[in-house]
Amino acid sequence: MKLAEVANRLSCKLDGDGSIDIVGVATLERAREGDLSFLTNSKYQTEAKRTNASALLVGNDCPAMSLALLRHENPYLAFAKAVEIFFRSPAIPSSIHPTAWIADTAVIGRNVSIGPLSYIGERVVLGDEVRIHAKCTIQEGAQIGAGTLLHSGCVVREDVVVGRNCIIQNNAVVGSDGFGYAKQTNGEWYKIIQSGTVIIEDEVEIGACSTIDRATLDETRVQRGTKIDNQVHIGHGSVIGSDNLLCAQVGLAGSTRTGSGVVLTGQVGAAGHLMIGDGAIATPQTGIASSVDPGVIVSGSPAMDHRNWLKSSAAFSRLPDIQKTVRRLESRIAALEKMLKETV
Repeated sequence: MKLAEVANRLSCKLDGDGSIDIVGVATLERAREGDLSFLTNSKYQTEAKRTNASALLVGNDCPAMSLALLRHENPYLAFAKAVEIFFRSPAIPSSIHPTAWIADTAVIGRNVSIGPLSYIGERVVLGDEVRIHAKCTIQEGAQIGAGTLLHSGCVVREDVVVGRNCIIQNNAVVGSDGFGYAKQTNGEWYKIIQSGTVIIEDEVEIGACSTIDRATLDETRVQRGTKIDNQVHIGHGSVIGSDNLLCAQVGLAGSTRTGSGVVLTGQVGAAGHLMIGDGAIATPQTGIASSVDPGVIVSGSPAMDHRNWLKSSAAFSRLPDIQKTVRRLESRIAALEKMLKETV
């Protein structure tokens, strides 16, 4: 494909020779002649100058370079769309494997694919063009919306509702029992039946080995467009707002609520029964013990304003020296006080 056509399809401004042949997309380090690469962070300028790529996707403010440039106000988004031009996921034929087990009461939409050894329980409803890979389990009364993709090993528990055009990665579990127990007088734990469900709205992605627990009485809900990374746990009764980004190993205790556009980076934990406001961001390994206001960036454990945390973390390495200084000052003050008493 000619670079000019790529520029047109990506709505980019072309700076250079549009007749260059582009055959793929690659990183700066691995790109070869004929590849389109991307520069979205200025700290990689040196690598960009050394790349063997034939052209670069860059921001509008990027200075001219010795190779052709495609300029876009959001170059990372343009890169994502460029990958789609040159890469297509393997097609999944609309077929039901003979080893799949499907209950007689299940309702199967048009052009559905069900892979080997998958189980479709009683009263399950699968929308049109649902794709289910091998060894998935869809339990009684669950509903899967049109165009949703389940990778191998997924479990969707009883009465769970999954919306349209969702992606559930390998071995994720949606609708597992919430962690609820009552302590008995003899010290043993009595299991509380988790009679609620999970609602996954449209265009949600759930990463591999993530778990979303069903509510005790009502519902756990993940709202439209939220993206959940691998090994994330969402506790029972939580409500995750729209267009959230939950990165790897985030853990949210029961009844956590988030607004829209919240970003929780790697290994963030929330204590539960709290609210994280619209647009809030928690940096890696933040421990959220109380509600977070909208638009705030928090860090540390317990969570604090990110700017205060930066100041505090800068002081951590100096604490031993500060402690020594304080002890010396205490000794000097004690000596001065002793001298003062002796002269009175």
